[in-house]
Formats: sequence, structure tokens, C-alpha cells
Amino acid sequence: MFNRQIPQLFIFLLTSTCTSRISTRMIPFRIAFQPGISLYEQVVYAAKKAMICGQMRPGDPFPSVRALSKELKINPNTAHKVVTYLVNEGLLEVNPGLGTVVAARPPSTDGERTRLLQTELEHLVVEAKRLGMPLSDVEEALAEHWKRLDATGERSKP
Repeated sequence: MFNRQIPQLFIFLLTSTCTSRISTRMIPFRIAFQPGISLYEQVVYAAKKAMICGQMRPGDPFPSVRALSKELKINPNTAHKVVTYLVNEGLLEVNPGLGTVVAARPPSTDGERTRLLQTELEHLVVEAKRLGMPLSDVEEALAEHWKRLDATGERSKP
């Protein structure tokens, strides 16, 4: 009698696990919320990273404010702020009747790229110097992160 119960339990566990894997994920990127950093900043960063890494490609649908709020368990106002920011940055575009989709990345000039990254680069340099890191170590770490985030590994060179 005990042996008959084990296969039934195994079948129940297997089917319950499988059905939960069939359901689709609403949010196409992962977030592990960190204390001390605003939820808004973390969601924006995760979305940007997914777009840069190729998890979300131009034309892919972006979750609605309601879906973001529900799936991430964040305030709807925060979710709205995230979507509004990404639209204003040109990373998302709103198509009436179709929804919000990932926008194609427009080409940028060297001057625009330098200006946009100036603050982040300064923070990186300050922290590296505070830690006593030589420039070669910073360059190596940057190159490793660049390769890790590049979807093809050779699309762009640092």
C-alpha cells in the first residue's frame, strides 16, 4: 500500500510543478530588490540592462503599469514613474491601441555619449581611487562587464 502512494504523490508533485512552469512571466527582466536603493531606480536599471543585454529587443512589448505594479509588488505610482522615465529617455515608445514597446536605439554621437556618461564615469573613478585600484584593474573589470552584458560578445568593442 505504501508503494502505491509514492507514485501517486510523485505524479501529483510532477504535474503541479509542470503547470507552474507553463505559466508565462509578465516581466521580461529580473530584479532582486536591494535595501537602501529606491525601488524606482532599481526597476529602471533592470529594464535598461535587459534592453542592453538583448533580453528585450526593439518592438518587444513592455509590461503595462498595472502588470509592473502587480508582478513586482510595487506601488502603481512607482510603476507609472518607471514607464514615464523610460518613454522620456526614448527607450520605450507608446503605440496607441497596441501598447508600450521597446524602442529602437537611435544612433548617438561621441559627444552625446561622453556627456551622458560623464557623471557615472566620475563616480567610477572616484570609487576606484578610493579603493586604491590601479587603472589597469579598472579597465580589466570594465572589459569583463562589457563582455558579460554584450548579447553577442562581439557586437561592440570597449
